[in-house]
Amino acid sequence: MIEDFECRFCGNSVKGKGYTNHCPKCLWSTHVDVNPGDRASACKGLMKPHSVVYTRTNYTIVHKCLKCGEEKRVEAAPEDNRDALASRIKSGPIVI
Repeated sequence: MIEDFECRFCGNSVKGKGYTNHCPKCLWSTHVDVNPGDRASACKGLMKPHSVVYTRTNYTIVHKCLKCGEEKRVEAAPEDNRDALASRIKSGPIVI
């Protein structure tokens, strides 16, 4: 399902592409899914991009819900802000 949305953290208007689950500007998300794309979560809390894992091929964003504490991982999108991604790598790139 392609859904456009306004980021609840920074207010950025985001054009969905079918798998878009976070703001490409600030990387924040909303806890809406139990499983990717199902929109079945009752939580609806803000999900902070608290860390990033870098592999040889991509970045993975680790979100933590500020309301319920659940953590979820999502692959970064090509349009994601690279400075925002890099700022969340805690002690240099983690290469897997």
